[in-house]
Amino acid sequence: MTTVDRGLDPAPSAFEGERLLAPNPKPAGPRRRRRGGLAPYALLGPAIVILALITGWPLIQLIITSFQQFGRAQVFGAPPEWVWFENYVNVLTDPVFYDVLVRTLVFSAACVVVTMLLGTLVALMMVRLPKPFRMLLSVGMLLAWAMPALTATVVWGWMFDTAYGVINYVLVNWFGQEQYFQHSWLIDPLSFFLVAGIIIVWGAVPFVAFTLYAGLTQVPDEVLEAAQLDGAGGVKRFRLIIFPYLKPIFLIVTILQVIWDLRVFTQIFALQDIGGIRALTNTLGVYIYQISIAGGEFGQGGAIAVITAILLMSISIYYIRQVTKEEEL
Repeated sequence: MTTVDRGLDPAPSAFEGERLLAPNPKPAGPRRRRRGGLAPYALLGPAIVILALITGWPLIQLIITSFQQFGRAQVFGAPPEWVWFENYVNVLTDPVFYDVLVRTLVFSAACVVVTMLLGTLVALMMVRLPKPFRMLLSVGMLLAWAMPALTATVVWGWMFDTAYGVINYVLVNWFGQEQYFQHSWLIDPLSFFLVAGIIIVWGAVPFVAFTLYAGLTQVPDEVLEAAQLDGAGGVKRFRLIIFPYLKPIFLIVTILQVIWDLRVFTQIFALQDIGGIRALTNTLGVYIYQISIAGGEFGQGGAIAVITAILLMSISIYYIRQVTKEEEL
């Protein structure tokens, strides 16, 4: 190459000479396998085995039982009889099952909506509270979250007690609502689920609030300040800035709340023992218990449990796909 050919660069640099003398790169071949080989699978092996034993094997046994005539006689050693899809046919043709299913879906949806709404409001309030008040609120929510579900149900059951409940006392003596004197909250199905919903939401809000508060601390302050300077109000800042940042967290928390509220058992079962009417207040979790454990129809109870598991998996897969799409974008 001549000086004229190179124009204004008469002297090639040392690095350019090295590049000219460097050998041609090898033709592109198949991508090299990432280092590690079987090591990641070996590390995951123990966890997979434990999950398979704890979760997989009982699930397989549940599916097998749902295809069998399995009652109290089989519990004491009698061989089960294979009936295949007869249990599923009995369940899916039973109108009581559909009443319980609709009741469970409506009740769970209401609990999820109220829990997410209150949890979001509490998380937003925690951002603005001074540190001492935020610590006090956090301790109170931790105590509520840590309280066992049965203990919380018993305490709330006392508060709504017919004769000695503090709720009836406050309504009658403080607000003059005489119709609530000796009022039974658990006899009527609507007020029964109101009490159950309060207990469930009260125990679930702390988890949602803490999770969303952790996400709110990661939202850039300069973006919020810029939006505020541009005249965006609190609702608009939440809708256009905060919610898009926290949308994956909202989706994950919503999945967990849907799963937990659809399979709720302790609160409903304990309130029924206190004074509720079982036939009018059963949800799927309690209905499965009554059919299988109390009624001795383990095969039919297993079929209901499998149907419930399929329902939960369908909802979870849908929300997980939504989260995956968000991450791809």
